[in-house]
Amino acid sequence: MNLSAPTQLIFIISVVIAIIGILAALGVLAFIPLASVWIVLIAYIVLAAGCLMRGA
Repeated sequence: MNLSAPTQLIFIISVVIAIIGILAALGVLAFIPLASVWIVLIAYIVLAAGCLMRGA
């Protein structure tokens, strides 16, 4: 399995999702029905997929 650096777009998307998760944990975004730990996990999965898939 060859790993590659994620593209800048994938990195920015994962950072934005992680920030949304952190804001949900702090209670700023209380209207999100998903637990904040799951939102941050989704951000990590997006980043990992960007590292595993070449050209993503």
